[in-house]
Amino acid sequence: MRLVASLLMVSVALTACSSEDDGDPQSTPQVPAQPSGDGSTGTGPTDPVLTGKPRPSASADGVRVVDTVATGLEAPWGLDFLPNGDAVVTERDSRRVLVVSSGRTREIGVIDEADPREEAGLLGVAVSPDFATDSTLYFYVSTPTDNRVVRASYDGSTLGATEPILTGIPNGFIHDGGRLVFGPDGNLYVSTGETGDQDMAQDPDALGGKILRITPEGKPAPGNPDPSSPIWSTGHRNVQGLAFDSDRQLWASEFGSQAFDELNRIEKGANYGWPLFEGSGGAPDYTDPQVVWRTSDASPSGLAWADGFLWMASLRGERLWRVKVEDGVASDPTDFFVGKYGRLRTVVLAPDGNLWLTTSNRDGRGDPAEADDRILVVSPS
Repeated sequence: MRLVASLLMVSVALTACSSEDDGDPQSTPQVPAQPSGDGSTGTGPTDPVLTGKPRPSASADGVRVVDTVATGLEAPWGLDFLPNGDAVVTERDSRRVLVVSSGRTREIGVIDEADPREEAGLLGVAVSPDFATDSTLYFYVSTPTDNRVVRASYDGSTLGATEPILTGIPNGFIHDGGRLVFGPDGNLYVSTGETGDQDMAQDPDALGGKILRITPEGKPAPGNPDPSSPIWSTGHRNVQGLAFDSDRQLWASEFGSQAFDELNRIEKGANYGWPLFEGSGGAPDYTDPQVVWRTSDASPSGLAWADGFLWMASLRGERLWRVKVEDGVASDPTDFFVGKYGRLRTVVLAPDGNLWLTTSNRDGRGDPAEADDRILVVSPS
């Protein structure tokens, strides 16, 4: 049954709790709406597109950890690959930028303006699609006054000084968003959170609770819903995963509050409903998620596209989700590594076709026995 006014009351009363902070689910799972052939909202499938009981890793599928490329990390958050196959990694709490090359990890710089607090700090990283000619890296940084996107040159040895290109994104102790990804169009997509101020997600003048689309120089990208604004979509609580599929479609993983985490198919100008809806609402003018999970099974952060599936790293759920996508519809979520590696933050497709998966157990929320944060290599096929 769909949750409308009653779910709004629950989410308003408990909005200060985040599923990343281990809030407890308080509602019965629902069936999310699915798009019909004409693009309108349908009534959903017969069975909920929602995980049931946690399942162990399906070894018959061949999804397995094949290597560990880095250990001893401190809350690794962002990860992207350079053209030569080296990986750039950010650590949220230490403010360090690392490069992982041939199994060795070295520091290339520190983002001094980052102000680590709870979920804030040095978050996402994206390598310029023109790195071979511009040598530029992009970072999402929480400062004492705002969240911002900055860029810096990397000469193969040392990170240069940062240059802010988009400032004034609201920040807070929680719900800072932070994921960066370049799209097939060459523009930079930026996820933001509503910092615990739920009304911000519906405020057209606020950059929090949105997905932004900007040029590499930080300007609103041509073709945005409002040409003068970087906002691409609205009504988000806390998006920490962005990924494009092979059809150039953008997807986002989003933290719910007390009931449902979400996987959303992102469309230009769409409104995803928070705080009016958590999970599916089925109301006109709002876009329902494609898949929902109980917060105890997900708390989704990183998102990647590989081997014909979306892959979603889960913090509280301590598992890696694989979601089938066919004709623009997501379905059949399957979980792997349940509880085996602790909290999982970021998943990225590597140049060799494997996935790199980071743990997040040294941030005070994970099991102390799993506190050696690392980067795992996962074979997805």
